[in-house]
Amino acid sequence: MILSPLDWCIVAAYFLFSLLVGIWASKQAGQDTKSFFLAGRNMPWWLLGISMVATTFSTDTPNLVTDLVRRNGVAGNWTWWAFLLTGMLTVFVYAKLWRRSGVLTDIEFYELRYSGKAATFLRGFRALYLGLVFNVLVMGAVSLAAVKFGEIVLGLPGWVTLFIACSITLIY
Repeated sequence: MILSPLDWCIVAAYFLFSLLVGIWASKQAGQDTKSFFLAGRNMPWWLLGISMVATTFSTDTPNLVTDLVRRNGVAGNWTWWAFLLTGMLTVFVYAKLWRRSGVLTDIEFYELRYSGKAATFLRGFRALYLGLVFNVLVMGAVSLAAVKFGEIVLGLPGWVTLFIACSITLIY
């Protein structure tokens, strides 16, 4: 597949737009962690909820959907359509409750909600599991998807795609 100059212009415009949004958001975020992650608590809860759901989609999502349909036929769509229900719950129920609780992270939420040795174990387990196991696997899957995309669509070797993607991420 060869991209036309118009295709490349669209890709460049998208990256430029994303970069400008990032620069604008960093100026709005302020200097402390809470301002950066919570937008100074000025964003509406529903927009933060949509942002939480949007973070579950990445370059590996089309590969997942394609594999589900390839293995299970059209009925495989129901697997990922089920995420719609949990996504809507996140946007319209949990985001509002999360905002009201005043916490920054899910670990803080567990600290607020639960106490005792079991809660301490849960917080430690989630921090280690999500930080060292789950995130490493997700980053590997997303990187592999980016490499496949770069090889097929852009005709680039995998290491070049990975280098470019990592560079863009670091700059952003």
